[in-house]
Amino acid sequence: MSNPRSRSASLREEEELRLPRPPGVIRRFWARHPVFADVLIALICLLLSITPATISTTYRTNPDGDLTIVEGPPLVANVVIGVLVLAACLLLLRRRQWPVVGFVAAYITAFAYLFLIDPSGGPLLLVTSYSIAVYRSTRAAWIGMAIGIGSLTLVSLLLQFTGAITLQSALNGIFGQLTLALIGTLIGVNVGGRKRYLEAVIDRSRQLLVERDQQAQLAASAERARIAREMHDIVSHSLTVIVALSEGAAATGDQDRARDAATAAAATARGALTEMRSMLGVLRDGAGDIPLAPMESVAPHATVATAQNAGYPVTLTTVGEPKVPAAVDFAIGRIVQEGITNAMRHARGATRIAVHIDYSTDPVVIEIDNDGVTGAAGTGGFGLRGLNERAAHLNGSFRSGPVGDRRWMLRAELPAASEPNISDRPEDAK
Repeated sequence: MSNPRSRSASLREEEELRLPRPPGVIRRFWARHPVFADVLIALICLLLSITPATISTTYRTNPDGDLTIVEGPPLVANVVIGVLVLAACLLLLRRRQWPVVGFVAAYITAFAYLFLIDPSGGPLLLVTSYSIAVYRSTRAAWIGMAIGIGSLTLVSLLLQFTGAITLQSALNGIFGQLTLALIGTLIGVNVGGRKRYLEAVIDRSRQLLVERDQQAQLAASAERARIAREMHDIVSHSLTVIVALSEGAAATGDQDRARDAATAAAATARGALTEMRSMLGVLRDGAGDIPLAPMESVAPHATVATAQNAGYPVTLTTVGEPKVPAAVDFAIGRIVQEGITNAMRHARGATRIAVHIDYSTDPVVIEIDNDGVTGAAGTGGFGLRGLNERAAHLNGSFRSGPVGDRRWMLRAELPAASEPNISDRPEDAK
């Protein structure tokens, strides 16, 4: 009994592949009921093959015009041949699983037929030659036919030379079985080749479906990582600045300075909300071509000014003209933002946070150097991982780590004319 779950899965797979129905009512019935088909073929072969094995005498006309009785093989030989025929027909029930075994049994039966009065035999070789071509391979069918007919010819000639059978019986046996084997092999090669071709096409279609699903999963995973990276950069930097401004406002007794700090914190929060709305708006639009970055980049001088308003000793030095592609410009802004955020969070006692951007070289070099590091700073945060991904996306490099006593250096190199990796482009993730 078939498993309903596997059957339903197979139906869903066929519906997904949109496979056409096999042509012809008889062919569809034959394909749906293989056991019935094999039983019917075995019964027909048994009826057509057992009849010659039961004939023990025949009549021939001599040159004088009289009928002469020609004795056939003894009863024991008829019984043995009948058993061989029955066994070969029973093996036809497993011809799909054991095509070679049935093929060999059919040739053994053909050897036994040589001792009969009618050595042409039944259709066993026709069916088994067809089966080995369909369920094994074309090569196996032709090799098996060559070996089988060659062996049958050799045995027939040896029996004829020894006088065990007549030359007419030998020729009848050879050409009769050759005809059946050739017809079965030709039909089987045709049907088997078409069957294997269709299986290869369907298998390739299934592979394409699996690859499509995998590509969709990879695209979804990459988009989740991109969203997480953008959200981290926005929220982490903005909240760090807001916390610093709020702490400064709470610590000072000057109302004007406290008011300025609160105003700056509110402005920072509004800017973060604007960026988040921009990103979430892109996601809600459901556009097929989702950009890998927001439309507007974060200007390094704006990030530096925000940190300075929060009371941090941040300086910015630029060399050359910032004439770089939008993707590189956006990455530079995010790198500066994350570097300053890390310095503000982990180097509270910093006396210097120096940002240096060199646009005059290729690749563009971004360095953020700060002091005031206390204790062992971690290197496995989501921010640093996101910066590493950004640099790799643009075929650049990134590294971050301690450089001397209580100093930390973040350095990134981005090719000035860099294009995103082709695997990261949204049109390739569809």
